[in-house]
Amino acid sequence: QVQLVESGGGVVQAGGSLRLSCAASGRTFSNYNMAWFRQAPGKEREFVATITGGGDRTYYADSMQGRFTISRDNAKNTVYLQMSSLKPEDTAVYYCAARIGPLYSWQYWGQGTQVTVSS
Repeated sequence: QVQLVESGGGVVQAGGSLRLSCAASGRTFSNYNMAWFRQAPGKEREFVATITGGGDRTYYADSMQGRFTISRDNAKNTVYLQMSSLKPEDTAVYYCAARIGPLYSWQYWGQGTQVTVSS
């Protein structure tokens, strides 16, 4: 089992920045690919970004490329999402997720943290 706890959400004005954190516990953190997803009210959950276990590769949804940065600190068992140039349409609950490898589904999920971008 892997437990994930997100933090860092809040209210920010459009154009501002925010950094989300996701603390993991339970298994060897570096063995897991990590990702961020988000879900806006009335919409499907969507992929934001992912990072490999060693942190050497990252992938982003097209709409987040250049504005969001995913990173991880395996010594702290934490993955981050740095968000900048935020837009009102970035308002959503942001979730982190973990899986043991790219051929597996996202097995573990956090409870989510709310991000609200005001115009």
